[in-house]
Amino acid sequence: MTGIAAATSYSHFARAAPSGSAVVIEAVEQDEDVFAYVSRIKGGFDQTTYQQVIGAANAFKEGDQAIGVGADDEASRANARALLAKTKIRDLYEHPLFDDDLQRLIWQTTDQGQYEQLKDWTMGQLREFLLTEPEERIKAIMGGLTSDTIGFVPKLMSNEELVSLSQKIFNAMPGTKMGSKGYMGARIQPNSPTDHPDDIAWQVFDAFSYATGDIVIGTNPVDSTVQSVAAVERALKDIVDTFELQDVIPWCVLAHIDVQAEVNETFPGTVSTMFQSLAGTDSCNKIFDITNEKILKYARTKKGERYGLYFETGQGSEFTNGAANGVDMMVLEARKYGFSRAVGIELTKVQPEGAWLHVNDVAGFIGPEVFKSREQLVRCCLEDMVMGKLHGLTIGLDICTTLHMTVSLDDLDWCQDQILPANPAYLIALPTKNDPMLSYLTTSFQDHVRLRDKFGFKVNDAMWNFYKHIGIVTEDGSYTSHYGDPLWVYYQYRLAKGDGRSKEAIEAEGRQKMQEVGERGVDLAIGHGANIWDLNAPLAAKVKGLYDDAKQSLWAELTPEFIAAVPDVVPVRTLSKDRNDFIAHPNTGEMLSPEAIRAIEAIRDSWGDDLPKGQIVISDGLNAKAIMDDGHLAPFLVEMRRLLAEAGVTMSDSNIMISSGRVRAGYRVGEVLFENADPNSFRGILHIIGERPGTMHHAYSVYITVAKGKRWSEKDIDHDITKLVSNVADTALTPKEAAKETLTIIREIVGTNVNGSRRFG
Repeated sequence: MTGIAAATSYSHFARAAPSGSAVVIEAVEQDEDVFAYVSRIKGGFDQTTYQQVIGAANAFKEGDQAIGVGADDEASRANARALLAKTKIRDLYEHPLFDDDLQRLIWQTTDQGQYEQLKDWTMGQLREFLLTEPEERIKAIMGGLTSDTIGFVPKLMSNEELVSLSQKIFNAMPGTKMGSKGYMGARIQPNSPTDHPDDIAWQVFDAFSYATGDIVIGTNPVDSTVQSVAAVERALKDIVDTFELQDVIPWCVLAHIDVQAEVNETFPGTVSTMFQSLAGTDSCNKIFDITNEKILKYARTKKGERYGLYFETGQGSEFTNGAANGVDMMVLEARKYGFSRAVGIELTKVQPEGAWLHVNDVAGFIGPEVFKSREQLVRCCLEDMVMGKLHGLTIGLDICTTLHMTVSLDDLDWCQDQILPANPAYLIALPTKNDPMLSYLTTSFQDHVRLRDKFGFKVNDAMWNFYKHIGIVTEDGSYTSHYGDPLWVYYQYRLAKGDGRSKEAIEAEGRQKMQEVGERGVDLAIGHGANIWDLNAPLAAKVKGLYDDAKQSLWAELTPEFIAAVPDVVPVRTLSKDRNDFIAHPNTGEMLSPEAIRAIEAIRDSWGDDLPKGQIVISDGLNAKAIMDDGHLAPFLVEMRRLLAEAGVTMSDSNIMISSGRVRAGYRVGEVLFENADPNSFRGILHIIGERPGTMHHAYSVYITVAKGKRWSEKDIDHDITKLVSNVADTALTPKEAAKETLTIIREIVGTNVNGSRRFG
């Protein structure tokens, strides 16, 4: 996750999407394929019906239902699959589900010689080939499969068949064992609520103490400004350099790729692997502020380097951003892999040791509007593993869930056990299952230990040798007495730096640093419980407590007393009928009620011709407690208004407070307020919203949207121009410091004319 993409594209904030009825497919005729069926019922080819029939072949997911391409019942689903199985690859190739620049890039990078060999196969024949033939024969034709065709494959397979196929196909990273059969690595994810270098470093030491981490050390930044990202990059680089792992493991700060590029230009040598979130349509990638050519150009900048690019994807991002264009989530996910494959081809031209590119499928990060249950999470991961591998990618998984899904801590263990036989290249790795900054549930360091033991998976050889070198594992592969002891790893780190102090002095310093890390809300795993893969008992109890508090936070509502206490408050609501509607149907929380629109129009009309430069909006979001906790909202409001006044920025006196509000509700407020503003004058919305239940911080974020009056009047404001200050709390990024950072970002935006694309267009 990264910057605004982390908080919105793979997030809990879904853009309104058209709600369609479920697809009904009654009895199909013998030997009828998709196109014959569509022609029979529509009197000729119809693109919408075509998309619906293809989507109806999917296993049930809420996201497909929401855009009207999900099957009405199992009979319709079975009929859709029967039609698809009889359809020729050539006909599907010639009828893309959606045609845009990304589709054309996928066509251009599909091996035409291999395509010619299989174009007359039906999808049923392709399914049979994939399930019965060995890896070498599959790899001989899979370059000839477009992303649409690959996206159709899992529709025709059971979970067991998907596992069987995934067990046959492996795409290793060049010069490593990562992605090879029998290997399962880790991306260490050392996130900090404040981007504190010690929080980040100690989580890496913690990972090393469990012999976990090999493909990348990747931090999600709170602050995506160049200076802050550079500081985190340097902290990661220091660890890699100190342990002389430069040729073994890269590092990455998951800011927007433009920011990473600017960091590398400003501070040469600090950036290793470069990251970006990808979508499956041009329109959604525009929201992410990327284009095909931009990413391909970044691939070319890696000329002569060992490390390349790292992408994150996930089913549902297009639907939640209103950019699915009628295509089901699974095919859109396949198109992201097609994008990745095209970039890999470009990297191969410039990287002497082979293209260093891997993809992390963040399968469960969006929420229940995409899918709700643990069974759906398993299905999604298996589908994505097969599609990624068939694209020739080294693909890992974030087997994860948000706190507003119905997947529990124990459910995640069950999901891991169902998915791991498919042998993903790697999983995410945290000290506990709970991310201290992003506040979602995923894989802990000790989950890796359990899964390696249960399934016999190995860590990349070069990194395993390092774990032997620092005394975490023995020559025979067993764990030493230093297993689960980050203090020991810190001691090894200090020795590698040439620290001549006594072991006692270094450990005393380390204990103090560990205490400070914990006080900032970052839990370190130390030792183990009954089994070596169990958290120690006090930490396990704390994680359970945070999980329980998250559930309470999700259902909390802004109280009338709190609302009334906010100065100059104008309370309004969205279209969400209640909290359940808000959580289950995110688009309702993005649209203002008619009463809210009238109240906001009244504010606008009261200004007359004297329009202020900005408006403050406050929403409960997914965590009303984050707004209502003492010492959270009031200090930010006071300091923010003081700083803006000193800077000469006139602000509306009103504080608009939205109950059941999501990020895009703030955009709608601005479009009402500023629709008649001077077309060439900047106007902005500061949207304070409760987020990330599940940490001790009860943090909120500030979404900063500044645009000229013309853009507001066009009523197309979206995430692509929004910047973010996140993890604001009295125990994290303090409200006063957050206000200062907000003003800095506003100045940066105005200084660059709100151009989110710093490089390559």
